[in-house]
Amino acid sequence: MHIGDTPYIIELLTPKQNDESFEEKLQRFAERYRRILEHGAVVSICDNPLGNLHFTAMEVMSALELPFDPERTLLHLNTFHRKIDLDEFLGKARDGGLKYLLVVSGDGGPRLSRLEPRELGFDAKSITSVELLRYIGREHPGRFICGVAFNQYEPLSSEHEKLKRKLDAGARFVITQPAIGREPVVEQLAGAGVEVYVGAWMSKKIELLCECAGVKRPQGDAYDPVQNLVQLDAAFPGFGIYLAQLGFSRNWSGILSRTRVIA
Repeated sequence: MHIGDTPYIIELLTPKQNDESFEEKLQRFAERYRRILEHGAVVSICDNPLGNLHFTAMEVMSALELPFDPERTLLHLNTFHRKIDLDEFLGKARDGGLKYLLVVSGDGGPRLSRLEPRELGFDAKSITSVELLRYIGREHPGRFICGVAFNQYEPLSSEHEKLKRKLDAGARFVITQPAIGREPVVEQLAGAGVEVYVGAWMSKKIELLCECAGVKRPQGDAYDPVQNLVQLDAAFPGFGIYLAQLGFSRNWSGILSRTRVIA
């Protein structure tokens, strides 16, 4: 299973709900959505990243009267929602022909509600991506192809156990945290039995990644995202690449150079 038969997934954010320049950001979203598709990549639309309240992919695409490309769109879904909104999201995704979801626990915030176990029919302390995967599989059997995150910077024993439970719950692909060059922990995911996409941090602001993901700051010269992408291409030829913070002001043809489907 290859998402969109392409080696590249490119992250895209919807406008924030408190953005004063909403109309401008809305049109920018449409332009970037189209550009990603025209490049032949998959669009990955985040769900309230870092706990900040954004408009949903459904709301934005509806406002733009812009149709989804079901084969080239990956929607994120986290656990910080009301159940009524979760069910509406899944229903609209189903009705729109969408099938690829990245299911994550997510980051909370003061304006975000969190799903409760009893609401989804689970006897658990809290809802994690594992319970959310099981709920999606139960309520929409065979409808969605779900992926999960893998954080190679967390203690490995617990992270591998989490990944096992996610795969047992139905996950079909994995996206790692952004990697800095060749990382043996990421290489080991080749044996997971599912498609793997290695994260690539495409901003020069490496300090933001260090803060969010607990990455050790690279030693030596300033971080070069393009050079790091070259290293990832060489180190992980059998994995896809998930590009976060990719700039839209540059020509990508020189850096997104893979032309084949993932092996």
